[in-house]
Amino acid sequence: MSDKKTSKDAERDLLAPVSFDEFEKPTYEQWQAEVEKALKGGDFHKKMFTKTYEGITLQPIYTPALHAEAIPKGVYPGAGEFLRGTKASGYIKDSWGVSQYVDDSLPKDANHASLYEIVKGGTIHNIRLDEATRHDQDVQVGASVGVGGTSVSTMDDCKQLIDRFNLKENPLYIETGASAAILLGMLAATVKGAKKQTSDLKGLVGADPIGVMAKDGALHISLDTAFDEMAHTVVWAKEQAPELKTVLVSGDVYANGGANDVQEVAYALATAVCYVRQLAQRNIDIHTIAKSLMFTFSLGANFFMEIAKLRALRVLWARIMEAFGAEEADRAVHVHGRTSAFTKTVYDPYVNLLRNTTQAFSGVVGGLNSLEVSPFDQPIRKADDFSRRIARNIQVMLQTEFELRQPVDPVGGSWYVETLAAELCEKIWAEFQTIESKGGIIAALKEGYPQAQVKAILEERFKNLAFRKDVAVGNNMYANMTEELLDPKPENQETLRQKRAAQIDEYLAGAEADAVVKAQATLEASTTEPGALIGLIELGALQKLTIRQIRKALDAGDIASETIEPITAHRWTEQFEALRMRTEAYKQRTKDNVKVFLANMGPIPQHKPRADFSTGFFEVGAFEVIKNDGHETTADAAKAARESGADVVVICSTDDTYPELVPPLAKELKETMPNVTVILAGAPPKDLEPVYREAGVDDFISVRANCYEILHTLQDKKGM
Repeated sequence: MSDKKTSKDAERDLLAPVSFDEFEKPTYEQWQAEVEKALKGGDFHKKMFTKTYEGITLQPIYTPALHAEAIPKGVYPGAGEFLRGTKASGYIKDSWGVSQYVDDSLPKDANHASLYEIVKGGTIHNIRLDEATRHDQDVQVGASVGVGGTSVSTMDDCKQLIDRFNLKENPLYIETGASAAILLGMLAATVKGAKKQTSDLKGLVGADPIGVMAKDGALHISLDTAFDEMAHTVVWAKEQAPELKTVLVSGDVYANGGANDVQEVAYALATAVCYVRQLAQRNIDIHTIAKSLMFTFSLGANFFMEIAKLRALRVLWARIMEAFGAEEADRAVHVHGRTSAFTKTVYDPYVNLLRNTTQAFSGVVGGLNSLEVSPFDQPIRKADDFSRRIARNIQVMLQTEFELRQPVDPVGGSWYVETLAAELCEKIWAEFQTIESKGGIIAALKEGYPQAQVKAILEERFKNLAFRKDVAVGNNMYANMTEELLDPKPENQETLRQKRAAQIDEYLAGAEADAVVKAQATLEASTTEPGALIGLIELGALQKLTIRQIRKALDAGDIASETIEPITAHRWTEQFEALRMRTEAYKQRTKDNVKVFLANMGPIPQHKPRADFSTGFFEVGAFEVIKNDGHETTADAAKAARESGADVVVICSTDDTYPELVPPLAKELKETMPNVTVILAGAPPKDLEPVYREAGVDDFISVRANCYEILHTLQDKKGM
């Protein structure tokens, strides 16, 4: 008998079941005991439990014994409340849409950029409109050009914008502002003029009037007008472009204001409910409403929280739509995700690539329908080919190299994620009910409730950055002192204005005056026939009316929008960026800086840990840190500090040596350098703090210090 193993024997051995029965299954208590040993006296509950901005406490370990009840049983993708995704096949058959936005100022340039995106792996034409276009304005009334996106004013602009777009293959994604009616009418006229079918239009040309109102504090039209025009777009799309959505519900205004995930989703759901009610009041059925809606959410920095957020959203929206009487298929939410603008930084901007990657990853695992990865230089300038390529390729690699198109619902059954999603559901629903109890999202915004809630979280985020409980690499920690900021490449606004004005004037020169007057009169008379308004706008566009002229005609008799407190967009590192820019501007202006002398006491091993900490602490503000290898006596340290001309002296040594070193050194520094700020590296014991302060110590820096406040105070003292 041969001793050789056959291939079948090898295969059998390879596939033999693995058993862990030989190992004892530890209890939670046994595991905790081992962790407490590793913590060496540290408080288990303080060290191992993390409270999030959503008010959820993340546990150190999730087990079936403790969390099995959170795992839903008999739940499948593409069914029920869609917890596990809206499609049974996930991304296996159809991947998520790659939606790289373009924001070139001129329509023709945006067209070329978007076509290039499709050639290089994009699947959606994502066009960002500039602020003037979103508000139905143009250069003829002094509006800026290209601020935030592409300027579109005329039907000719629309032709240039969508020229050579394969509308059957590549959907649109265009956020229009408070109303989509005018742009939709112009696009319809453009498509028909190109001998194509409006039924080819798919994706989104959508309005979010409540989101715009929350962002700007007011609308350029009344809310009632916005809702009326929304109803017209929904009915028109049902008949003319059934695969096109015209109602957008965006959580961005809240996320960019600093909101947590509970607030972002709750306020977006409240907004969507308001839109459903308003459209229903205008005699639109729930099936049509459901097909018209798209949600957009920011993807933040907490990887698993973002996954759970999308799962919770699907469940809650399904429940809401069920309450409205929607059939199961109409309860599925359509979500467009975009990587967070709030978490992007100006300093060390290439770290934004890492943020983008994890945020995109979480969105894909969470099961969104389309994804937009913002370029790494988003907070600095408009994107170029290079930054767009990197952003786009993040998605392409996730699809092709990392194989994220399978399996279906990879986190399904995870004790951690399922528990987190269930907790989020409860908190989001509670906040949603609070909004409803106030009369809905509009009433709540007028009261200022969402604004106050978002502001509170923003302040908490800023505080945690200031105390460096949260770390933004390259900003509040690990500053790169040799970094040169990216060139913002500002556009010449005057040149753009002149070019756009000339283009519009040339376009209008071909208009027939009588036809224009007649078209304006027809628009002023408007119509109450559902969907018919879009046809009237088409006729106006064909008579060469601009978006602004059409809006002016439609506004006849409209009342002014109410004003509320806006939710201002922020970025989490903006305060530290301003701090550093203030120093750099002062240096450029005066050739001076805040000079920080490290009074390192004793040999290198004695002072190095706190000297390194202090260096990183003050370099966050771009201060000049004067280093040395240590001093044997306090007199030597004081002399060196005087000779350095320092504004700040930081005493660096150990807690054991401080009682002997600090009083004489601080006293001599204050006597010989009366304007100097003396800081001690390390948090002093309560009994010694008064002693050190009496000797002349002004402040203390440690892991519990408010870095931002200390640096800002030193800048003030320097006269920056």
